[in-house]
Amino acid sequence: MSQTLIVSDALYKQLQITARLHGVESVERLLEIWQAREEELRQRRETVRRIDSLREQLYTTYGEMPDSAALVREDRSR
Repeated sequence: MSQTLIVSDALYKQLQITARLHGVESVERLLEIWQAREEELRQRRETVRRIDSLREQLYTTYGEMPDSAALVREDRSR
């Protein structure tokens, strides 16, 4: 289903310029791209939130975990 949105001529002209500057063929496509980026950003933020929550949970359960970088280096040198 299509919807009609009324925007000022000045805003539409700015959107057209922005679309051209980004190599996008239309204002509609520009808006689709922006929406997809917003959704991707939302998903990334949610993923980071979940990682932080897991880190906190692991810290609460096991305490400070030692850095394993030295062990990895030692293992590689064998």
